[in-house]
Amino acid sequence: MKLLKINPADRVAVALTALSPGDAVTVDGAKIIIGEPITAGHKVALVPIQTGEAVLKYGHPIGHATSDIAPGHAVHTHNLKTGLDGLLEYTYTPDRTPLIPREPGIFQGYRRPNGKVGIRNEVWIVPTVGCVNSTAAYLAEKAGSFLPKEVEGLYAFPHPYGCSQMTEDHENTRRALAGLIQHPNAGAVLVLGLGCENNTVDGMKELLGDYDQERIRFLVTQDCADEYEEGLQILGELVDHAAQFKRESVPMSELIVGLKCGASDGFSGITANPLVGSFSDRLIAEGGSAILTEVPEMFGAETILMNRCRTPEVFEKTVTLINDFKRYFMENGQDIYENPSPGNKAGGISTLEDKSLGCIQKGGTSDVVAVLGYGDPVTTKGLNLLTGPGNDLVSASSMTASGAHLVFFTTGRGTPFGAPVPTVKVSSNTPIYEKKPMWIDFNAGPLLEGVTLEEMTDALYEYVRALASGEIKANNEIHNAREFTIFKTGVTL
Repeated sequence: MKLLKINPADRVAVALTALSPGDAVTVDGAKIIIGEPITAGHKVALVPIQTGEAVLKYGHPIGHATSDIAPGHAVHTHNLKTGLDGLLEYTYTPDRTPLIPREPGIFQGYRRPNGKVGIRNEVWIVPTVGCVNSTAAYLAEKAGSFLPKEVEGLYAFPHPYGCSQMTEDHENTRRALAGLIQHPNAGAVLVLGLGCENNTVDGMKELLGDYDQERIRFLVTQDCADEYEEGLQILGELVDHAAQFKRESVPMSELIVGLKCGASDGFSGITANPLVGSFSDRLIAEGGSAILTEVPEMFGAETILMNRCRTPEVFEKTVTLINDFKRYFMENGQDIYENPSPGNKAGGISTLEDKSLGCIQKGGTSDVVAVLGYGDPVTTKGLNLLTGPGNDLVSASSMTASGAHLVFFTTGRGTPFGAPVPTVKVSSNTPIYEKKPMWIDFNAGPLLEGVTLEEMTDALYEYVRALASGEIKANNEIHNAREFTIFKTGVTL
C-alpha cells in the first residue's frame, strides 16, 4: 500500500512513501497514475477536483481548491486554501460514542495526604518572580547533589514573570504557579520570592488556601541575611519530608494525561494522534482523565468536539472557548488562520483544517466533560478541554499546571523539550524514532506497517504503567529537559 485513504468520503489520499511520475497505485479498486513527484506524508488527488471545490480528508473539508487538480497530482499549499473565517455561531447536535467500561489497571504511585496521587516523588523550587531565578538554580544544584533514594530529583522552574504585569496577565502567572506548587508529582515544594514583586508570597499563600505547611515552604530573599544558607536549610527539611513517601498500588483511573502535538507531519493524524486518542479513550473508560488544549488547533474541527460535549452547558462553554480565542487573535491584529508552521507544511500539512482534524485525534472519541480556564485544575473525570495556545512549551506547561501527571507529545519531526512532568514523545513514523532515540520515547510508526491500533494501544498502555510506576523514565527526564513556560497575554510595564 503506497497511498492511504483515511475516510471513505475523502477526495485525497496520503502517500506512505515517496512517489514518482508514472507510478501506478490502486485505491478502492481504481488505478491512480502519479503525475508529479510526491513526498511521503503529502496528499494526492484521487478524483478530479475543480477550482473552488471542497477537498475532503478525514471525511471533512480541509479547504478548497484554488485551481483544477487532476487525479494523481499533489494537493498542497500551492493549490489549496483554507475555507475558515472569523467568529461563528454553532448548533449543538450531540454525536457521542459511549465507551465500554473497563476494570482499572494498577500502577505504583505516591498517595499524598490530600488524596491526590503522584507518579514522581521530587522536590521542586518555584520562584514567584523571575528576579530570583538564579538563586533558585543555585539552590537546586547544591541541594540536589545529595538526595536519599526515596527522593527522585530536585528541580527549579525559572520563568521571567511575576512582576510588571497587570490584571488577567498577572492572574495567569499566579494561577499557573499555584498549579505547579500543588502538583502531586512534587513531594515537597519551596516557593522562593524576592520581596518587592507584584506576585507577593502573601498573595500566593492566599491563592493556595489551606495548603500543607509541611509540604510547602516559603522563603523571601530580601527578608533574610543569607538566602543561600537559609534556602539550603529549608530544602534539607523538605527533602526529609518527601523521603517519607513510598510507592503503593494505585488504580490507573487516578491518572491525568496531557495531550499535545508538535513538529507534526502528514502522518501525525494517521498514526501518533489516533494512537494517543485510543489510549485516552481506554484510560477514560477506566475512570481516568485527559486534557486537550491547543485551542487554535481546534479551529476547523471544533464542531466535532462540540457535538461530543456531555451537556448543553459544556457545549456553550466550548463555543465560548473557541470564539474567545479567535477574539484574542483579532484584538492583537493577527490572522486567525496563520497556521500551519513551515515545518508542518514541509511534512505535508497544508491548511489549519488539515492540521486541526489531525490534532483532535488525540482526544479519541470520548465525551467532552468540562472546559477549563487557564490554570484551572481538573476536577471532572474524563476529557477536559483547556484554554491555551498551540505553542509547545506553553501548552505543555499549562496542562502540567492543571494537574497532568505526564504529557503525551506526538511528533513527526521530533523535539528535545520537556515539561516539568514526564513528556512522552510519540513519533508518527519509524525513521524519526530511529534517528532520534534520545528524543523519542514511543514509536507509532508500526501502524503504517500492519500493526493494529489495538496492539499498539496495549503496548502504549503498558509503557505508561511502567513510566507511572517509576520503572522507566521519559527522555526529557533522562536529559533533564524540563521547562515551565507561562502564557503571556498582556502588557509588560
